Amino acid sequence: MKQTLLAATLLLALSPPIAPPALAAPAPASAKAATRADKQFQAIYRAEWQWRVKQRLAWDEDEPRDAGAELPWVDARTQAARLAQWQGVLRRLDGVRAADLAPLERINYAVYRAQIAAFVEAQRFREFEQPVNADSAFWSDIAYIARRPLKTAAEYRAYLGQLGDLPRYFGEELDNLRAGLARGFTPPQVTLAGRDAPLLNIVNAKNPEDTVWYTPFKAMPATIPADEQARLRAQGVALIESAVKPAYAQALAFFRDEYVPKARTTLAAESLPDGKAYYQSKIVEYTTTSLSAQRIHAIGLSEMAKIRAEMQHTMEQAGFKGDLPAFLAFLRSDPQFYAKTPQELLMRAAWIAKKFDGKADQYFGYLPRRRFSIVPVPPDQAPYYTSARGGPGIYLVNTYDLPARALYSLPALTLHESAPGHAFQMPVALEQHGVPPFRRAYISAYGEGWALYCERLGSEMGMYETPYETFGMLSYQAWRAARLVVDTGIHAMGWTRAQAQAYLHDNTALSDHEIETEVDRYISWPGQALSYYLGEMAIMEARRKAEAALGEKFDIRAFHDTVLQLGSVPLPVLQARIDTFIAEGGKSPYPADTRSSE
Repeated sequence: MKQTLLAATLLLALSPPIAPPALAAPAPASAKAATRADKQFQAIYRAEWQWRVKQRLAWDEDEPRDAGAELPWVDARTQAARLAQWQGVLRRLDGVRAADLAPLERINYAVYRAQIAAFVEAQRFREFEQPVNADSAFWSDIAYIARRPLKTAAEYRAYLGQLGDLPRYFGEELDNLRAGLARGFTPPQVTLAGRDAPLLNIVNAKNPEDTVWYTPFKAMPATIPADEQARLRAQGVALIESAVKPAYAQALAFFRDEYVPKARTTLAAESLPDGKAYYQSKIVEYTTTSLSAQRIHAIGLSEMAKIRAEMQHTMEQAGFKGDLPAFLAFLRSDPQFYAKTPQELLMRAAWIAKKFDGKADQYFGYLPRRRFSIVPVPPDQAPYYTSARGGPGIYLVNTYDLPARALYSLPALTLHESAPGHAFQMPVALEQHGVPPFRRAYISAYGEGWALYCERLGSEMGMYETPYETFGMLSYQAWRAARLVVDTGIHAMGWTRAQAQAYLHDNTALSDHEIETEVDRYISWPGQALSYYLGEMAIMEARRKAEAALGEKFDIRAFHDTVLQLGSVPLPVLQARIDTFIAEGGKSPYPADTRSSE
């Protein structure tokens, strides 16, 4: 199943709190009741999914790439219709008795209802009126279509239609920005500095061939005749010149002259319209819990104290004579810890990833078939991009500003973003058969919690060879614990930008560049930063529970396989699944012939 980046934005952490009792409900009174409830539920989600595909919010796995020659519609009327649609779906779901569902459908119901509820909340607060933040913007996100491989002439013609549709799409997004601006629903002004760089890159390109939008024409399939290739290229060049560049120029002028000057100067999400309820909705979405901001803040402070004690011990193992601030200054400034060239950074990342391959079958029974490549973050995105990101088939490494990319943190970063983190977990989920397409969505508390757990797992696996690399892992743990403190501090407790930056500076080894980009990301993306550490805590708690209950029967491979086979789910669903894993004696969910050798 393929999804647009617009769909990925909508589906990125979709999970209000779900009570475990719904998953552990008694069996239905009869098989007939289960069949009736299952069919009722399946009819609801299948109809909604087909509607979602028609809205171009998702791709059907059976849909040919040339099926859509236009971009998604994002105007206010369409957005209102989406709200009504998802509210109607919620009402129909309330008519399904979850206790009557078969066990697998009961899990599907828990995931799906949370997903639809998150859609409703996003539409209710009109988040579509802020399609830009410090981390991303619609003009960068939509460029994903230029980076997809195209295989047929029909797909190229569809791509040309999308190029021609770009002015309409940009116009609707600019209208959304204007509506948000009118009611004070914007990112904080301070987080928008420099975020027009991708717009500038297109506007200032001397030739259409120098833009990202020409990418599909650089190497075309040999199955397309040469004369047709030439015609398609010529049409692409003409559309980039006549449609794409003017759309970017209009967006640049509006962003610079109207939007940024009038964007809000406050930082807190709670300062937005109905801000207190809005921030709580983001906590629910990104953590899959109903914890309050104050409780999360306290958890962050408590966990940070534990991690600092580990840091102190590791610093002593390194033989450093001095206090923690002095050690952090040493790590940030000593040349031995930094790559001299982008190629060196990429090669070190590749070495770490291959080192994991040699240990994988000791910790995982099921290994995904899909491999991943290691590539640099595109130059137009790199200055404000995170240090790395991973997913199915790719591990993106940011080679911009090498003095900000510490080598001692690279093992933890690689475990998080490549394998066994995102570039491992996501393919495992995608390889599960018989899973409804909505289950392919990414839930941040699960996905980011798993990736952060993988950083800790690196210690057990022997991935950290020096005290400095162990400290890099601990610094990353502190970074995510700090997010609990900083995100809630900014959005619910009146923290300033400088206060948030100082907290990260004092408690992690992150470079000043990373600290600035990270804090701006938290300011303009409320709640998302909370998912990582709370998700890791839930997985660690589930593992400790299984180890205690199963004793010598506990098999780390079977535990990891169980967590990963489940796919991206709200944390209560994961916890209930591990209860079942314990009750069944800790068995692997996979047949023996699908697992790596003992």
